[in-house]
Amino acid sequence: MYLVTILGTLLIILAVSSDSHLHTPMYFFLCILSVADIGFATTTVPKMILDILTHRRVISYVGCLIQLSFFYFFGCLDSLLLTLMAYDRFVAICYPLHYLVIMNPRLCSFLVLVSFLISILDSQLHCLMISQLTFCTNVEVPHFFCDPPQLLKLACDNTSTNKILIYFIAAVFGGIPVSGILFSYTRIISSILRVPSTCGKYKAFSTCGSHLSAVCLFYGTGLGVYLSSPVSCSPRKDVVASVVYTAVTPMLNPFIYSLRNRDIKKAMQRLLNRTA
Repeated sequence: MYLVTILGTLLIILAVSSDSHLHTPMYFFLCILSVADIGFATTTVPKMILDILTHRRVISYVGCLIQLSFFYFFGCLDSLLLTLMAYDRFVAICYPLHYLVIMNPRLCSFLVLVSFLISILDSQLHCLMISQLTFCTNVEVPHFFCDPPQLLKLACDNTSTNKILIYFIAAVFGGIPVSGILFSYTRIISSILRVPSTCGKYKAFSTCGSHLSAVCLFYGTGLGVYLSSPVSCSPRKDVVASVVYTAVTPMLNPFIYSLRNRDIKKAMQRLLNRTA
C-alpha cells in the first residue's frame, strides 16, 4: 500500500509537470497535494512496517515529538490544499471569464506559502502542548504512531486544559477549511443549477468530481477517527480506523485523480507513449 501511494503520487506529479496542458492552478495545487500525501504516509507507515518486521515497537521521546509534528504538518497541509482546490473550482465555475486574472501564478504561490506557514503553526502548537506534559520513564502507547489524544491519556499531569486546547485547535485549523469547502460548493451547486442544459450541468460538475471524492475520503475518515475516539472504549478499533486514515486515504487519492479525470489520463497516456 505504501509503495502504491509513493508510485501513484509520483506518477501524477510527473504527468502534470511534463504536460504543458496541465500547467494550470488546479493541477499546480494537485502536485503540492501529492507531495503532502507522500509526506503524510511517510510520517507513520515506514515506522509501522519497521516495527512489524523487527518486533521492536520502540520510539524515543524526541522521535515521538518529531513524528507528531510532521503528522500534523502534512495533515493540516492536506486540508488547506483541498480548500484551495475548492476555491479554484469555485472561481472557475462561478467566474469563468475572470478565472485567469483571479487565479494568477502570484496568488497561487502566495496561497501555497500561507498554507505551509499555517501548517507549521498547527504542528508546532501540538508539539509544544505535548512537550509540556510529564510522562513516566517507559510508556506504552496503544497506537502505531504518536497521536496527541492517546498521549494525553498517558500523561501524569491533569490534562483537562490540554484536551480543551486540542479541540479548540482542531476547531480552528479544521473547521475553517471545512467551512471554506462547504461555502465554495454551495456557490458551485447554485451556479450549476442555473445552467439551462443537462449536458452543461454534467460538464460543469464533472470538473469537481475528483476533488469532491478526495474531500469526502479525507474528511470522512479523519472525522470518523477523531470523533469516535472519545466515545470508543476499544483502542484496537481506533488503530484500525487510523490505518484507514493514514495509509488507505493517501493510497486512493492517485486513483481518484487518475481514473476520474480525463486530463490526467490523457497526460499519463502521452507520458507513457513518450517513454515507450
